[in-house]
Amino acid sequence: MHDDRGLVEARLKRVLDERVRPAVYPESVPLEVAVWDAPGEPVPVEEGLAAEPHPIAVGDLWGAPWGTSWFRVTGRVPEEWAGRSVEAILDLGFDENMPGFQCEGLVYRPDGTPVKGLNPRNQWVRIGAPVDGGEEVRLHIEAASNPVILDYHPFLPTQLGDRETAGSDPQYKLTRMDLAVFDETVWRLVIDLEVLGELMLELPVESGRRWDILRAVDRALDALDLQDINGTAADARSLLADVLASPAEPSAHRISAVGHAHIDSAWLWPLRETVRKVARTTSNMTALLDDEPEFVFSMSQAQQWAWIKEHRPEVWAKVVKAVAAGRFVPAGGMWVEADTNMPGSEAMARQFVHGKRFFLDNFGVENDEAWLPDTFGFAAGLPQIIKAAGSKWLLTQKISWSQTNKFPHHTFQWEGIDGTRIFTHFPPVDTYNCAMKGSEIAHAARNFKDKGVARHSLAPTGWGDGGGGTTREMIAKAARLRNLEGSARVVWETPAEFFEKAQAEYPNPPVWVGELYLELHRATLTSQAKTKQGNRRSEHLLREAELWSATAAVRDAQFAYPYAELDRIWKTVLLHQFHDILPGSSIAWVHREAEQTYAAVAAELTSLIESAQRALAGEGGENLVFNSAPHARHGVAAGAAAVPAAAAPAERSAAPDGGFVLDNGRLRVVIDERGLVVSAYDIEADREAIAPDRPANLLQIHPDFPNMWDAWDVDAFYRNTVTDLVAADEVAAGEGASVRIVRSFGASRVTQLLSLAPGSARLDIDTEVDWHETEKFLKLAFPLDVHAERYASETQFGHFHRATHTNTSWEAAKFEACNHRFVHLGEPGWGVALVTDSTYGHDVTRTVRPSDSGTTTTLRVSLLRAPRFPDPETDQGLHRFRHALVPGATIGDAVREGYRVNLPERTVPGSGPVAPLVAVDNDAVVVTAVKLADDGSGDVVVRFHEARGGRARATVTPGFAARGVTVTDLLERPLGEGELVQGGVPVALRPFELRTLRFTRR
Repeated sequence: MHDDRGLVEARLKRVLDERVRPAVYPESVPLEVAVWDAPGEPVPVEEGLAAEPHPIAVGDLWGAPWGTSWFRVTGRVPEEWAGRSVEAILDLGFDENMPGFQCEGLVYRPDGTPVKGLNPRNQWVRIGAPVDGGEEVRLHIEAASNPVILDYHPFLPTQLGDRETAGSDPQYKLTRMDLAVFDETVWRLVIDLEVLGELMLELPVESGRRWDILRAVDRALDALDLQDINGTAADARSLLADVLASPAEPSAHRISAVGHAHIDSAWLWPLRETVRKVARTTSNMTALLDDEPEFVFSMSQAQQWAWIKEHRPEVWAKVVKAVAAGRFVPAGGMWVEADTNMPGSEAMARQFVHGKRFFLDNFGVENDEAWLPDTFGFAAGLPQIIKAAGSKWLLTQKISWSQTNKFPHHTFQWEGIDGTRIFTHFPPVDTYNCAMKGSEIAHAARNFKDKGVARHSLAPTGWGDGGGGTTREMIAKAARLRNLEGSARVVWETPAEFFEKAQAEYPNPPVWVGELYLELHRATLTSQAKTKQGNRRSEHLLREAELWSATAAVRDAQFAYPYAELDRIWKTVLLHQFHDILPGSSIAWVHREAEQTYAAVAAELTSLIESAQRALAGEGGENLVFNSAPHARHGVAAGAAAVPAAAAPAERSAAPDGGFVLDNGRLRVVIDERGLVVSAYDIEADREAIAPDRPANLLQIHPDFPNMWDAWDVDAFYRNTVTDLVAADEVAAGEGASVRIVRSFGASRVTQLLSLAPGSARLDIDTEVDWHETEKFLKLAFPLDVHAERYASETQFGHFHRATHTNTSWEAAKFEACNHRFVHLGEPGWGVALVTDSTYGHDVTRTVRPSDSGTTTTLRVSLLRAPRFPDPETDQGLHRFRHALVPGATIGDAVREGYRVNLPERTVPGSGPVAPLVAVDNDAVVVTAVKLADDGSGDVVVRFHEARGGRARATVTPGFAARGVTVTDLLERPLGEGELVQGGVPVALRPFELRTLRFTRR
C-alpha cells in the first residue's frame, strides 16, 4: 500500500479547522450589548449590576489597562430553536493562545448569582439544553481589561505593569456576542477526531495501531458531507467507534488527572486582580462539577480560598457545597505556593500552620501533601518542615525546567538536612497546565523514569498561571483516554488517591539527598531588593513581637496577647512570600504595593514590640537592653533584658602606606587608600583571612542580559565580563573605629561604612547604593585564604553544604545559590563567615595561586540587579545593606552573628532587668519562636532546633511555673508527653532536628 499518511493527516487538520469546528454552532443570532466602565478600582457586584450602561457594538474597542467594564447582554431565544441546546458565545476580544494572560470576565445573573468565568478557552454560557424557545436572556459580565504583559515577543520592557504608568488606551475589541445553537454531536466528533489524530501522531509509524486509526479517520472524513456537517456528524462518529473502543494494553502507564488551575497569587497582575481570577476560576469549576460526574478539581493556597470567602460569598457557597461532596479538593496545606529558598525557618513553618489550619477549620480536611508545582527550587530543610506539619508527600513540576541536568527520578524519597524523607513526585507530563493533548499524554508515558518498578504519574489538568482551570473539552478527552489502545490510561483522581496508589506500588523508591536545586531562575535570589528586605525584616519583627508579647502576657495578667493582630500580620507576610512576589518576578504594581505593605507591617509590629517592652520594663530611668536573639550577648541573656557589660575599645589608626587600620585586640583590619580590605587578621588564631594580593570588600559589576526571563534568570556567561570598582571618590575616617568610603560608577553611587566594634571579632560593612544602572549585576567580593571543598549556607532550621568546585555539571550549575543569614567557609579548626541582614544570592569559586599554591576561595554576595522585564524600573533608587565579615568563625559563631545583624538590641528605660521567658543551656540549640499557643489557652509554645549539624543535649527551662509539657507538631497538636525535671525539659537532638514544646502554665 502506498504511504498516504501525510495526505490523510493534512486532510484531518483542514477539515477540523475549516468545517467541523465551525459547525459546533450552526446557527446564531446577535445579542444586544451595553457597557458601563467602572471608574478607578473594581466596584462591588451590586454596584456594577445597578450601573446604567451605554450601548456598545461588536467591533468596538473597550477596556483601558487594568480597568473594569460591566457588560449587559440581552436577547431572546428564537421560537424555532425549541428542543435544541443553546449557549451564549461571549467573546470579549480573546486571543485563544493566551488563557489567563489577558482580558477575562465573570458572568452573573441579574440577581447577582455568579454563573461562570469567561476566558480565551471558555467563552460559552449554557442557556438551556434543551430550550423551550422564546426565553428572555439577560446576563451581566464583570470584565477585566488586564493588559497583555508577556506577549508574543516576550520580555520586552513595558509600562503596562502598573496602573500609574499604563495609560488609558483601550486594549480590546469586542468580537462576538451571540446566542447560538450548540450541536453536541458535532462537538463530540471534534473531540473524537482530536483525540485520535493526536494519538496517531505519537505512535510509531511501524505500529499497526497507527494505521488502524489513520484508516478509520479517513473513512470518517469520507462520511462527512462538507456542506452538511451537522447532518452527517453522527455517521462519521459511528465509523470511529471501533478504534475508540479498543482497550489499552495491560502494561499501559496510568495517569491520575487532577483538575487544576495553578493561579499565581500575583505575577503579571496585582493582588487585587488575583482575587477576581480565583472567583472566575472557581465559578467555572463548580459549574463543571455539576455537569461532569467523574471530574475532580483540586485547588491549593489557603489564601485564595480565604479571598473567595471574604470577597465572593456567593461563590464561596458553591465551593463549600462541592468540597462537602468530595469533588472540590483543598490541596497543599500552605497559605500560598511560596518560594521555599528564601523564607526563614519560622515563616516556612507558618506557611503550613496557617494553610493547614484554614482547611481544617473550614472543611475538616487534613492535607497530607505539599503542593508546589511552580516553585523555583526547594531548600534542603523543607522535608522536616513538611513532616513536622503532619504531611508526608510533595508534588512539584518545576524541576523539569532545569537547563543543564535532567533529574533522574519522577517518584522518589527526598531526604532533607536532618534525615527526614518525604515521598515526592515530579509529574512526567512536564507541565502544570496539562490540556489532555495526545502529545502531553504520550510524553508523560515515554518520559516516566521509573518504568519497570512503577507505572503511576499525575497530570495537573487545566489552564493555570492566570487561572481558568479545566475545560469541558479536557474532560471529554480524558474520558476517551480512560482505556484507549496506544495511550496511557487516564482517570480523574484526587491528589491523595494518586499518592496512596503511587506509594503502595513503589514502597522503596530511590533517595535524593539535599536541596532540589532549580538550574534556572537563579536571579530571583536578588531581583527586587526592597521586597526581599521587607520580608527579612518582617520575619524578625514577628519573632520579636511574639517573644515580648508572650513574655508580657505571662508576667502581667493585664497585658493582652495580640492574637488577632499577629495572625493577620503573619498571613500578610506569608502572602508576600508567594513565588513571584518574594522572588522579584512580578510587575511593578505588585512590588510597589509590597514596599508599602512591608512599611505598614513594620510600623504595626514595632508598636506591638514597644508596647510589650514598656509593660515589662516598668517605671524607671535605668537603660535596659532587650535581646531578642537566641544567644546571650553583651551580658544580656537570650530572650531577656539587662544592663549590658562594657567591652574593650576598638581603635583606628593611619596605615603606613595610606588608608587605615582598625584594631580591637581580637581583629586587625587594614583598609587601603582605595577603601579595599587588604587584611583581616585573626589575632588570637594568628591567621590572615584575606587571600594574598586579592582585596576584599571589592564591588564588582557585570553586564546582565540573560537569554530570556529577565527578572528571573542570570546566565553563566555574565561572568565573562567584569569591572572591578576600585576607584574611590573618598576614603575617610568615620566616627570611632570606622572608615567611610564613597565610590561613583555609571549613574550610581555607593557609600560604605566599615567599622570594628569593641571586643568584636567581626568587621561590620554598611553599604548604601544609589542605584541607577540598567541590565547590570552588582556583587560584593571577599577573596579568602581558605582551602575548602565545600561551604555552608544557612537554610531553614540549619545549614546546607555546597561544593566549591565544579567537578560535575551538577556542581557547575549551582553558580548562584541561596543563603539566609550566613555563609561559612572553613578548614579544620578555622573558618570565616559572612553574615547578612537582607541579601540571599551569592556565589563561591576557588582558584589556586601560582605564587604559593595556596587556595583562594572567593565568596561574593549579590546586591542588586536591573532587569527591565516585567518591571522596567527594577531596583532603581536607594538601597541599604548590612553585612559582617567574621574571621575565625565556627558554624556556631556564624549562627550567632547572623542573628546579631538581623536582631539588633533595643534599649528601653525601666526599673530593672527582665528575666527570659525561656532559657536553653546549650548555644547549639537555637530557639526560633516563643509565643502563646494559637488556641488562646495561654500555654507557652517554644520551637527550637540543633543548629550546628551535630548532636546536642540541652535543658529547656521555662521562666514561669509550668505544670506540664507536651511535644507537638507545628500546629501545636500533641505528639507525646515531655518530662519536666527540676523545672526544665531535657532534650537530645540529632543534627538539625526541629522540636516544638508546649508548656502548660500553673
